[in-house]
Amino acid sequence: MNQNSDKAELSTAVMPDENGFFGEFGGRFVPPMLEPIMQEITEAYQKIKDDPVFKEELFQLQKHYTGRPSPVFHAQNLSKRLGGAQIYLKREDLNHTGAHKINHCLGEALLAKKMGKKKLIAETGAGQHGVALATAAALVGLECDIYMGEVDIYKEHPNVVRMKILGARVIPATHGLKTLKEAVDSAFEAYMGDPVNQLYAIGSVVGPHPFPMMVRDFQAVVGREAKEQFNEINGKLPDNLVACVGGGSNAIGLFSAFLNDESVNIYGVEPAGTSFKTGEHAATLTHGKPGMIHGYKCYLLQDEKGEPAAVNTVASGLDYPGVGPQHSYLKDLKRVNYESINDKEAIDAFMQLAREEGIIPALESAHAVAYAMKLAPTLSADQTILVNLSGRGDKDIDYVVEKFGEQYGIKA
Repeated sequence: MNQNSDKAELSTAVMPDENGFFGEFGGRFVPPMLEPIMQEITEAYQKIKDDPVFKEELFQLQKHYTGRPSPVFHAQNLSKRLGGAQIYLKREDLNHTGAHKINHCLGEALLAKKMGKKKLIAETGAGQHGVALATAAALVGLECDIYMGEVDIYKEHPNVVRMKILGARVIPATHGLKTLKEAVDSAFEAYMGDPVNQLYAIGSVVGPHPFPMMVRDFQAVVGREAKEQFNEINGKLPDNLVACVGGGSNAIGLFSAFLNDESVNIYGVEPAGTSFKTGEHAATLTHGKPGMIHGYKCYLLQDEKGEPAAVNTVASGLDYPGVGPQHSYLKDLKRVNYESINDKEAIDAFMQLAREEGIIPALESAHAVAYAMKLAPTLSADQTILVNLSGRGDKDIDYVVEKFGEQYGIKA
């Protein structure tokens, strides 16, 4: 593949190919019984995505239910404190349900309803996807089962309560490390039990085709809005984009509108955890290698047997050994720079954004804020950084205060 064709393929309009591949990554590797079901979902999505009636219904919900467009905010206090580049925040934390997840959950719920499905099922790590899907299910009148690791149920208790209030069943994943990977395992097993009446509403740009494409398309509203808003504020594009990457939905949502803008530097930020020893981080694109997980190919953290490795991070929503196939492809193209932030840096950014700007970010988003805080002082004052603040931190405050509060003068 020559350089010119590489550039052409950065457009979301032509990725993935008809088999769901982004270069060598992605695809659909599922049991034979699921192949016709996945093809049905693919064909249903391809049919409705350009349907004016569907698009108008989704637009009206985004505007009047989610509260779109989410604003772009100039973090002047934080920028002044750090020196260097000016930091702006795309405020996805202000969406209904508190994160970017509602963007694709509404789309998936509408698709399920039109396909005649009776139940939505999904995994969740930090609980933001679970809350958003439970919300969308209530809105369109579908049952909802959410699989969540036992460890994350403890860490993210407020979101567990929200899901139950919204009418969803929260089903604990009790095997393995009892975190996000195990929740995905459990949800896939449940889905295979009845793929006809259920739709597995995958919570990120991961999984077998068409989900990486479909979730990306629903999240692309973030980048489209941000591009127009930033240009309106500053009369130019941002010089740098920053977003956290677990599976990668919030990041690809922001990045997608800017991939062909060569003047814009793009940074995806992974969790470095407590060290780069196996089982103590989840920096997949930094330390992984190509492999297979949950029905698709991507960069993957692997143990000595080639199986998905144990991972760990303070942010439950980033606690996954794989990553979206489009991110894997963008890494190999060197279009996106993938960096990492450790737990301590994320907690520091969580507290500093709260105390400088009055905004409490999700721990996932705090990884992106932390990287922007490192990047800004290295740049000149006429440079800009746009951070996707993918979620708010209400869900994290009890955990943060219990584990780290004393360091910041807060008693549990």
